[in-house]
Order: sequence, then C-alpha cells, then structure tokens
Amino acid sequence: MTPLRRDSTATAPRRLAVALGLWLGLGVAGCCHADDYDFYSNWPTHVTASDGTDFGLAVLYQYDVNQFSNDDGKFEDASTNRRRYLGLYLRKPGVYDAIAQYDFQAKQWADAFVRFRSGGVIGKDIGNFRFGYSKTPVGFEGVTSSSATTFVETALPTQAVWEGRRAGVDWAWIRSHFILNIGDYFWRKDFDGNNPGRTWAGRAAWVPLNKPGEVLHLGISASREKLDWADEGTVPPSARLRARPEDGLSPVRLVDSGTLSYSKAVDRQGFEALWIEGPWSLQGEYLQAQVERYKGKPDYDTQGYYVFGTWTLTGESRFYSDGNVADRRYNGRDLQAIRPTHAWGALEVAVRYSELDLNDGAITGGKEHDWTVGLNWYLGEHLKFQANYVWAFSDRGNLQVNPHIFEMRAQVYF
Repeated sequence: MTPLRRDSTATAPRRLAVALGLWLGLGVAGCCHADDYDFYSNWPTHVTASDGTDFGLAVLYQYDVNQFSNDDGKFEDASTNRRRYLGLYLRKPGVYDAIAQYDFQAKQWADAFVRFRSGGVIGKDIGNFRFGYSKTPVGFEGVTSSSATTFVETALPTQAVWEGRRAGVDWAWIRSHFILNIGDYFWRKDFDGNNPGRTWAGRAAWVPLNKPGEVLHLGISASREKLDWADEGTVPPSARLRARPEDGLSPVRLVDSGTLSYSKAVDRQGFEALWIEGPWSLQGEYLQAQVERYKGKPDYDTQGYYVFGTWTLTGESRFYSDGNVADRRYNGRDLQAIRPTHAWGALEVAVRYSELDLNDGAITGGKEHDWTVGLNWYLGEHLKFQANYVWAFSDRGNLQVNPHIFEMRAQVYF
C-alpha cells in the first residue's frame, strides 16, 4: 500500500464533509437546471451505440478515514485515498464485455480481461469464457465488486483466505437456479509480477429462489494454488495468511501466520449462503485453507467464518444477479448493491460478526473475532457514503489487543 497521509482527528472528517457538500451541491445544481435530467444516475461518462454497444470510463474513487481507540497505542489515525481505479470498458450486452482498469493508489492492476458470451457469439449457449486478469472465486465477499461491499472492509477470514486476482482463463455456466464457474489461472506471475505459480479453482451455487427481492443462494468453492518462483533455488517458496482488524489504512495485523517457508501448495475451500427477502438480507461464509509444505516442515491449517445481516430502512432490496450481489456481468454495467427509489437516496444498516483462527500446532498466528455495525447511504447509482464501527478482540500468545475502530468512506463510482 502507498504511504498514508495522516490527518488530525478534526481535519479528516472535515475533508469528508467538504466532499459531501460538493457532491450534494452538484446534485442540487443538476436537478435545478434540467427537469428531465437525473444527476444521480445519468452521468455522461459513456456512449451507447444503436446496437447496444456501450463504451466508457471505468472509475472507482474511495476516500477513507480510520480512527482508533482502546488500542494500546499500536494504531495511528489515518485518512487517505483507499482506491483510485481508472480504466476503460467496452460491452455489448449478451455478446461480450472487456475492461482494463488500474489502481493508481495501490499501483497495481485491477480487472483487465475480455469475456465472451457464447450464446451471442456462436448462437449456442455453452457458457461464458473470460481471458485475462480477474478475481479468483473462493471468497464470496472477495468476489463482490469493491464498489458494492456492504462494509468498508471485508471480514477477517476473507482477508486471510481469499487469493485475490490472477491471470488465466475461466468458464462460467449461468442459469437462473444454478451457477458453475471453473478457472485455470496459469500465468506464472500475475500482471504486477507477483504471486508466481498456478491456480485451479471452481465454484458452484444452487439458487432455488431467484427473483427481484427474493433470493436464496447456497454455494461451495475450492481452489488449489501451486507455488512456484522465477528464481528457483535462491529463495524457497512461501505462503502467509494474515488479516487487519477490518480496517484498511493501518499496516498492523493482530493475527498473522508469519512466513511459512518451503510451502508447496495452498488449498482453499468456501461454503457460502445468501438470503434476501425484501429490505432484509442475511449473508455468511465459512472459509478454510491448508498450506502443504516440504523439507520436513509441518503443514498448516486455518479457518474462519463471518455472518451479517442488513436492513434497508427505505424499503429497497439488495440486487442479486449471476451469482453475486450488485453484479450485472453480461447485461449492463455493474451497479450499486442498493438501487435507491427515493430522490434523497437509500439508507441501509448492517451488523456483522467475523472470526479467524490462525493458530495451528507450534505456529501461534493468533485468534480474532470482530463485531461491526454499519450505515450506508446510497445516492443514486454513483455516490455512496459509509460509516462503520468495529469492536475487535484478538489473542496472540501473551498479547491481547482489542481496538475500537471508527471508519468513514466517501465513494464515487461509474
């Protein structure tokens, strides 16, 4: 992560308030100058041809504020840009979509792929084929778009187990009540020159209920990452599993396996569930990972889970499509998890519990469980504001640190 800009506890919220004021001012101006123009959803950031082909900018900007207390002086308040994605996309609904997007904050690629829907290309639906750099499927929260997460940061087990993005090819079979996704991420290093090796992954889901405002999704996922290094014989391959206390700006990890040298492979499994009924929803996932090692080193196992519930005070439902929340992969652009039906937006409250155990044998990676409450304000399709409060409880050997974290985020997305 790039160096953080530290602000006083007074300055950071003030900057967030200024940003909020500017965006609201623009919204009022837009509404006042054109009765038939909807500022909150109709931004001139793309062009659509008569045949439906859509070309435009792909932008995600997030500004975060993190404030810590009850932390024994181990954390420092911070505020900075969390993500600065900039890219281009080209889509023809039902036929293909392509995107190339770079995160100028982390200085690494985000999504960069081309995907074809066979029904629109060859006239027969045998699945959808994607080539390039994209998210691996083990981790329901990880697969969810970074612009559409319910909480400011992903849960503890998602941080530790989800592999992230890899380069290769994957195939998806999408049906109303069944989803199958298989990927071979064969690129020896990813687009940033990191994570050498190869991963095979799969995900399957049964969706017995699948209509707007009424969803039941039950899924499983698994992957095997075979570790490898470009300079074989110089540095032994290693793995490492760790998590921040559900904040994104501090480098401190309260639970950490440490470097697991002489690691041969990492196996990951996930069991996921989602229920949506009108303005209510429940989501949960159990994740586990096993690190296979050699040179007489013991194998390493870890596991964790999270569960959260949401309630949209303004009555809207979370949007579900193609096996995920807020994802219209083939029929249009990705949108917010909640589509506001009121001029002043939609309000969502959420509560999450997450737990992660990184202890195994002689390795004392630590245990942690967190409680998080959140409030999300969706202003149309492109603006979102989030506030979270996290109670973290960690135990690693003789060290116990239980920080409280207040987080705010302002987001622009299109």
